[in-house]
This record gives sequence, C-alpha cells and structure tokens, in this order.
Amino acid sequence: MTKEVAVQSVKDTKSRDLALSLIFDGIGMMSYLVPFFGALSDVIWAPIAGLIMLRMYKGTVGAVSGVLVFIEELMPGLDFIPTFTITWIYKYIIKKE
Repeated sequence: MTKEVAVQSVKDTKSRDLALSLIFDGIGMMSYLVPFFGALSDVIWAPIAGLIMLRMYKGTVGAVSGVLVFIEELMPGLDFIPTFTITWIYKYIIKKE
C-alpha cells in the first residue's frame, strides 16, 4: 500500500465516521419529536447507541464514549448532547488520529 492510498483511506474513514456520527446523534435527538414515545425510544436506543459507539471508535475512546452515550440517552433531558460528534472531534481533531 502506497502512502497516498493510506492517506486517502484515513480521509475516507474520517468522513464516514463524521457522517455516521451526525446521523446517530440525529437519531438520538428524535425522541423529542413525539411526547411519551420519547422515553420508550430512549430505553431502546441507549444500549444500541452504546454498542455502535463501541464498534465505531475502538479502544479506550470507544469504551468510555459507549458508556457515556448509554447514560446520556437514558437520562431525561440530555438527548441534545451530540455524543457521537463530540467523540469524532476528540478522536480526529484533538488526538489527531
């Protein structure tokens, strides 16, 4: 694999992770749209979001973020926090992977 191919692969992964993060944060915020249904959807979405986060962001970052997104989705009123996008910012901008 040449250096150019490796760099392009990293850029593709970075863009894909950002798009998925925005989509998953949107799904998590959708519980605000339907009153009463939101609480039920959060109970279903919380473990799914935690597992997705764990798979998307490997290692310690994924494990910690998976727990945080699980708690954030279960706690009433915290759905507005874009946990997936914050994790993307941490991984690709702050840590510069």
